[in-house]
Amino acid sequence: MNYERLFKMSFSDLYPMYVAKATKKNRTQAEVDEIICWLTGYSKEELQTQISNRADLRTFFEQAPDFNSHASLITGVVCGVKVEGIEDSLMRKIRYLDKLIDELAKGRPLEKILRK
Repeated sequence: MNYERLFKMSFSDLYPMYVAKATKKNRTQAEVDEIICWLTGYSKEELQTQISNRADLRTFFEQAPDFNSHASLITGVVCGVKVEGIEDSLMRKIRYLDKLIDELAKGRPLEKILRK
């Protein structure tokens, strides 16, 4: 499958959607940021830099300082597709983030979302 169009999408376009999804369910932007930083290894300042620079998704994930080694523990279905079954590594990373934001919006405790 060709995901190039998605990979060229700016992370700064998706970020407000992640925040909106969480805040509609009484979660916070700080929790969204914590999840993103946990997954990617970005500091909050580095995350804001990526957003300000309008990095595309490929760049955002390729420049991630320390993609979390526990990400493989993230399982389940996003958009009808099992996350663990996605072959393209970049697409899998994008769906990992989608899955974590879904869990936040569903009210799951942050400690469990971060696989602690």
